[in-house]
Amino acid sequence: MSPASAEKKHIAYIAVGANLGDRAAACRQGAEMLAQSPDIRIFAHSPYYETAPMGYDNQPWFVNAVFGVETGLAPEQLLARLKDVENRAGRVRGEIRFGPRQLDLDLIFYDDQIIDTPDLVVPHPRMHQRAFVLRPLADIAAEQIHPRLGRPVRDLLNDPAVAGQQCVLLNEPDNLYLN
Repeated sequence: MSPASAEKKHIAYIAVGANLGDRAAACRQGAEMLAQSPDIRIFAHSPYYETAPMGYDNQPWFVNAVFGVETGLAPEQLLARLKDVENRAGRVRGEIRFGPRQLDLDLIFYDDQIIDTPDLVVPHPRMHQRAFVLRPLADIAAEQIHPRLGRPVRDLLNDPAVAGQQCVLLNEPDNLYLN
């Protein structure tokens, strides 16, 4: 058995979003760049949604999706890879928290682990409050249990505070990045 085949594989879910330029193309580019990594395999990709901004309203609407990956990378390594892809795609970190962005990649779940370090919090700390994460995540992993809350994604999506958020399905092709 080769060392690569002996490597433990992990399942992670990654949210992708953009609200500058061709938003859907930026999201597709982010997924494509990750799919080019030999240690990341995308196995599920939600449809794209157009979503209202949260936290800072004076900006364009976002396009969002979620994809599932299988990886041998540790959580911190995966986060570093996500940040590298954002940077290569032209992301500039601004002064406005939750402000406009060319590409945003967030690690939502990593197996069923709870991680709380200065650099990484998993599950993503606000994911359960955001339809733009929960709606596409429910499309590909509705039964996934939030390890801190002990509730499946489909139940979190039905919370009245989340259900009222604007999240509109786009007519974009999905499942393009399975490798």
